Amino acid sequence: MAKAILTVLLIVLLNVLVGCRSADSGESQIMPSSIKAAAGKVSAAQVIGAREADIIEQIAINRNAYRQGLEALIGHYKNTGNNMQLVWAENELKQLNDMPQYNYIVEASVAGPSLRAVSTITEADYMYDDALRTEKKARGLIVIVDEDLLRVALDKYNHLIRKHPASDKIDDAAFRAGGICEHFKDYTIALLYYQRACQWDPDTPHLARYKAARILDRHMSRRAEALELYKQSLEKEALNQNQKELVETRITELIKGEESLEDSK
Repeated sequence: MAKAILTVLLIVLLNVLVGCRSADSGESQIMPSSIKAAAGKVSAAQVIGAREADIIEQIAINRNAYRQGLEALIGHYKNTGNNMQLVWAENELKQLNDMPQYNYIVEASVAGPSLRAVSTITEADYMYDDALRTEKKARGLIVIVDEDLLRVALDKYNHLIRKHPASDKIDDAAFRAGGICEHFKDYTIALLYYQRACQWDPDTPHLARYKAARILDRHMSRRAEALELYKQSLEKEALNQNQKELVETRITELIKGEESLEDSK
């Protein structure tokens, strides 16, 4: 009985914490802890505008230098037996490691809409399977999601898109990346990934138009765009019966809303 009560309380607490997350907070773009230490080695100069790239790259270099400086200081204080300053430096390094560090490069934005998912590439297939395994492991528990591991999966999907932009897996990777960003309520980024999945493969098997329409409709109040995507989804995507009924109902409601708006003018 006590275990059941504890489980219920845990579920309620998690729902409260997730519910408190604000939209477009960028939490999907926080660097996973396993990637933070290597962030200073990643160059942005070749993938985005020169000015932005220079700034982002300098931030990454400075982050890495700051961490290395603290690690060197800790080593020095250990060697000299200066325990008081050692505690200070270790505490500062811990705070640095705990501090959110964002990946300011959104791969879906950098890649643009013109990529095409046309080529079967063995390495890309492997990379996609690896990313998917990581994502499933992160979502493995019914109640708790390992969000740090989920960000690792997002990084792997992005790496696939960046390394093999002609692979027939890029639309799959974009769709899965959109789902991860949607989990974090980063709706603007999720929308972009769903749009890229359709643009990169107009015949993508994923419900990318449906997902994009839902975000536009429910979270952005961009109902004219949502209406168009709902129509495309109904025509092109393999919706289940519940989804089909929802889309048909919403199309009717949005059309009536447009007609009412016209009549009031």
